[in-house]
Amino acid sequence: MTSPNLSLQQARNLHLAAQGLLTAPSKKATRAALRDCISRMALLQIDTIHVVSRSPYLVLFSRLGSYPRVWLEEALAKGEIFETWAHEACFAPVDDLLRHRAYNMAARRHWGLYHAERTSASHRAQLDGLLQHIASKGPVKSSDFARSDGEGGGWWAWKDEKRWLETLFATGELMVARRENFHRVYDLAGRVAPNALEQESAGVPLDPAAVRQHFIEKSVAALGIAQARWVNDYFRLKTRLKDRDLDALVEQGTLLRVAVEDWSSPGYVHRSQAAALKKAAAEKLVPEHAALLSPFDPVVWDRERASTFFDFDYRIECYTPEPKRVYGYFVLPILCRGALIGRLDAKAHRAQGVFEVKAVYAQPGMRWSESQVQAVALAIQQCATWHDTPLVRISASQPRGLRAALVRAINNYSEGSA
Repeated sequence: MTSPNLSLQQARNLHLAAQGLLTAPSKKATRAALRDCISRMALLQIDTIHVVSRSPYLVLFSRLGSYPRVWLEEALAKGEIFETWAHEACFAPVDDLLRHRAYNMAARRHWGLYHAERTSASHRAQLDGLLQHIASKGPVKSSDFARSDGEGGGWWAWKDEKRWLETLFATGELMVARRENFHRVYDLAGRVAPNALEQESAGVPLDPAAVRQHFIEKSVAALGIAQARWVNDYFRLKTRLKDRDLDALVEQGTLLRVAVEDWSSPGYVHRSQAAALKKAAAEKLVPEHAALLSPFDPVVWDRERASTFFDFDYRIECYTPEPKRVYGYFVLPILCRGALIGRLDAKAHRAQGVFEVKAVYAQPGMRWSESQVQAVALAIQQCATWHDTPLVRISASQPRGLRAALVRAINNYSEGSA
């Protein structure tokens, strides 16, 4: 196949189409659509911050529209998805369970796995005792074990049992059977996924190199189009790839090498996206969707990639000391019809039914058109309604006049829906 040259916007459209963000959902959300959404992305990153909905729920809402959050927990409890270390802690489709287990044990390097290796070596007797407790008593949560020192926090400040549970999860001896109020419930891996574990123990061990190539292909497919240097980050593979590392996959026809306007390096498209590539080149992928994205959305979790695709320099500031924050604690990128046009600092006050927008910022130097204002206002209101906080309050904006325009549009939308 001869690969076309793409404009930057065409490359963006291909990327958003692969991520399920090109157009607004046309049908009511279903459980099957949720599973398909996770399969398309390959990974759904987990984060516990909940000033608005926790990240995995928001990532799904951006793509599915309104849906019951409990569907995610139900998919986990049914074994349709599972939890693993990958990009970070993630949900992943169950089809990749054995691949993630093999790669985590043999090749992946991540702080969670590193700490688990150390704890496993130094506290094996305690880990075995905990495994025996779970084997005889059943699944456990960290909260089932009391601590006496009054501390808490990161890995280094966790109570012993929490650290041991996370160690056994990282080594694959435990899995997350379900979540209760978003708290992990741990059980023996053989009880959570008996068929997969039986296959793992009876079969030939998976080759880490073959698993790595599988994840490289899935990364490119999930991104729609990607430069070589972006591929490893999606599954946190080692090391960063160069164009020559993908030559064999190009020669096999697995990947297509594509020139993109203003890119100094080629892009790569998986053969499963060949039809979408043709549509992008023919201007048949039309971006129509407006949505508030999670800070941990795949579209923005790689700062360099977001900058190259969208000229959008995004940093997650919730881990930045408050005096050094530029935009706010939990700032949501604003996607509007194929572009990232701003960001929004929000908080859902659930008891009061208020969706507070502390500030909304247009991209520097950008003035939103009336149609963009209308699209973003609708996205804000829909997101607020899904949060059960239908009253939207916007406190500030940059530029200043943007606040009044959004308030008018939201009020008109609310009146029209009444």
